[in-house]
Amino acid sequence: MSAQFGKRLRKGAANTAVAAVVVAALAASQAPGVTTDGAGRQTTGSPSPDATPDVDTATGNSRYYTDLPPLESPIPSPGTGDTSSATGEAERGIPATVLDAYKKAEASLRESKPGCNLPWQLLAAIGKVESGQARGGRVDADGTTFSKILGPQLSGGAFATISDTDNGAYDGDSSYDRAVGPMQFIPSTWEWAGRDGNDDGRKDPNNIYDAALAAGHYLCRFDWDLSDQGNLRSAILSYNNSTHYYNTVLSWLEYYRKGTHEVPDGTGTLPTTPSDRGNSGSGTSPSPSPGDTKKPTTPKDPAKPGNPGTGGGSGGGSGGSDPSTPPKPPSTPPTPTETVDHLEDAGTGTLTATAGDAFAEKVAVRTETESGKAVARVRVRFTIVGDTDATFAGGETVATVMTGTTGTATAPALQAGEKTGDFKVRATVVGRSLPGLDFKATVTARQADALARTSTTALTCVPGGEFAELVEVKATYKGEVADGVAATATLVKSAEDPAANDKGPYFKGTDDKPVRTLTGLTTDKDGLLKLPRLYADDTTGDFLLRVTTTGGATITVDLKVAAAETASPTPTTS
Repeated sequence: MSAQFGKRLRKGAANTAVAAVVVAALAASQAPGVTTDGAGRQTTGSPSPDATPDVDTATGNSRYYTDLPPLESPIPSPGTGDTSSATGEAERGIPATVLDAYKKAEASLRESKPGCNLPWQLLAAIGKVESGQARGGRVDADGTTFSKILGPQLSGGAFATISDTDNGAYDGDSSYDRAVGPMQFIPSTWEWAGRDGNDDGRKDPNNIYDAALAAGHYLCRFDWDLSDQGNLRSAILSYNNSTHYYNTVLSWLEYYRKGTHEVPDGTGTLPTTPSDRGNSGSGTSPSPSPGDTKKPTTPKDPAKPGNPGTGGGSGGGSGGSDPSTPPKPPSTPPTPTETVDHLEDAGTGTLTATAGDAFAEKVAVRTETESGKAVARVRVRFTIVGDTDATFAGGETVATVMTGTTGTATAPALQAGEKTGDFKVRATVVGRSLPGLDFKATVTARQADALARTSTTALTCVPGGEFAELVEVKATYKGEVADGVAATATLVKSAEDPAANDKGPYFKGTDDKPVRTLTGLTTDKDGLLKLPRLYADDTTGDFLLRVTTTGGATITVDLKVAAAETASPTPTTS
């Protein structure tokens, strides 16, 4: 099998005829809209990577393996003529601990985010192209790699420019970030996306259990349903914004869906070592593997007119460069992030929502230079701060978004939890130590503005007896069902006196003692509230039951306690 190592966002790569057939077949069966020509290249009808959401990627668009699956079945068939070598079987299989991590991550997501429908085979496909399944399963019994898996320094050139965000804590590089671990998370993404997948109390990007679970949550973070091809495409491209990457992951996803088998840890095969990482042209140069921590060599700038040895110069002699003076190195233009001076509010409205509901407004900020010019292609991190269970759509408390052409970044929709009160959404520029912007958000209690009985039957009882019918009311807010609304029921003294009565009807408390005020009541999903059974003491007369809710809804129910009527005796004739 021919393979190569490609840089992210590269538009194409030379594939063997076998690889072209695999990609072409996969494009037709698994990726609607992705088409290829006879050579396996994308046609103009294929979706563009620019169609993905304008968000940051998990990997910082770092490097990945472009090896495609073999044509043989992923399941070896001993005794049936399968003469595959041990290397072939290892290529088709997945190291045992790595496979276990993928399956456990799927099981966890099935419980926490069942609507995502994440298949473990997708994690396996991404793990294959990111690190060759943790370097062929070179992990210890707890799933931690024997040595760090590091991508190249993201210092520009062939890759994105991401200045250090973790002081080298994860990647050992205090100048620029690197993708880390078997699922290749950049430190700024791991900081909020990291998970503890093996319950050891740590979130380690170099642990396959932690990394696989984090990758699952990352792919499910926008409430994407991965059984939908459009959502699946968006999720994969959010991991690495490259159509070639998307097609490569899909090829392995389809391959693993057909079946796979375990191989012992450490016996998996690694994809082919990279050999071509030039910025352009046909030349090749050595390239570090994902585990190499050396900094890449900075390529020399092309010769420019006026520099010695270029054959150029400004002409006339006096205007040329002095051959005895070495030329000054060209200055590196600042990255978009480095030009940002401050953040501005981009029209964020009032952030208020009822508990359990989505916020109507979203937080939006704009990155600007000192002169107020908008800056595009800058990563902005939104973080929910405070004692709240509110989240962004997808259940996360941190989201990173890339600014668009207008310099604006809009956070995902906020979802209120059940905790009421104020919290903040803080916006900061990733990679810069600039003051952040805080936005106040408020979660108000669920409320109702109307209550109505669900029955018109009169509520009567004899002294010392019990009321035959239970009191049930329905709460609404602006005509809609008001579910989860707090309510209180009190047997009041009179219409004018809301104090609890000391005689007449009552609810039974502990030890059957009379209780005439009930608190902590809540309407159900249909807005209904059914009260416990009412009893009467020996006092006769008319009484009132008052039910009130958060939001001011009130209803007063009439109760009557009277002796049973006796029939008049029939007169007799003399």
